[in-house]
Amino acid sequence: MIKGQKVELRPVSLEDYKRIFEWRNDEETAKLIAGTGFYAYCHVSTENVEADYENDVKRIDKRETGKFSIYTKGENSQHIGGIQYSALNIISRSCTVGIGIGVKEYWSKGYGTDAMKTLIHYLFQTMNLQRIKLETWSGNVQAIRSYEKCGFVVEGRLRNDEFIDGKYYDTVVMGLLKEEFIY
Repeated sequence: MIKGQKVELRPVSLEDYKRIFEWRNDEETAKLIAGTGFYAYCHVSTENVEADYENDVKRIDKRETGKFSIYTKGENSQHIGGIQYSALNIISRSCTVGIGIGVKEYWSKGYGTDAMKTLIHYLFQTMNLQRIKLETWSGNVQAIRSYEKCGFVVEGRLRNDEFIDGKYYDTVVMGLLKEEFIY
């Protein structure tokens, strides 16, 4: 378990994946998490979610990918989302990160920012990475704001790369170097 100020990052369980079923079938949540991939991410059955657990958690190469469930800290700890790193490159000491807060009551209250800072600290301090990157879509303003609070800077844009609700958005590419991060 990796502890932050507001959250704990825990190994992903099958029960966590079953809770994700609700988030994946809520269109507002799924659009924010998946962007253009919304059509494949949402409207899934519990059987699909359980199969994803087998493929995404039990069979992943943990040398390249790490997946965690985000839980609130405290006596009434609650599973509120997921966070991961992937595309680990041991030569350049870099990876890609992603996060999703599925419980709407915890949006815009600092839980996602704390979870991301906690993962970043782990990646820089424990795994000795040098660079972390991520991508999001330009319409996900709250995510961009959260990433900026973590120290990420916009490194580029892929214009009209995302198509959501009949409108084109840019893919926003953001990065963070170890020496720029303040925990």
